[in-house]
Amino acid sequence: MTTQKKKTAKKIPQKHHCHEEGQHPDHKKEKIKLNKAKGQIEAIVGMIEQRLYCPDILIQVRAAKSALYSVEQSILKTHLNSCVSEAIKHKDEKLASEKVEELIKLIGRHQ
Repeated sequence: MTTQKKKTAKKIPQKHHCHEEGQHPDHKKEKIKLNKAKGQIEAIVGMIEQRLYCPDILIQVRAAKSALYSVEQSILKTHLNSCVSEAIKHKDEKLASEKVEELIKLIGRHQ
């Protein structure tokens, strides 16, 4: 019997604050989309185990990717409309510059 190491997501430090009170925006609404994506991924695993038709599996993969992309876009939009715009509104050039640099790195990482 072989043991498989469980991959864990890279933990990102939560040192960045978006608002004066130090709170990040609420993304609870994204849980619905994430649960949908989770269900789609579980379905993909089942389809693979059942050795179903490749194009059918690929359709499910695209659906899961689309659900995750939707979550990504929503969180990015919230970040731009709250955290980034707050830095700009407060005319804090250093913070605004940090936010722009953060976005450049983030976008570059996912292409």
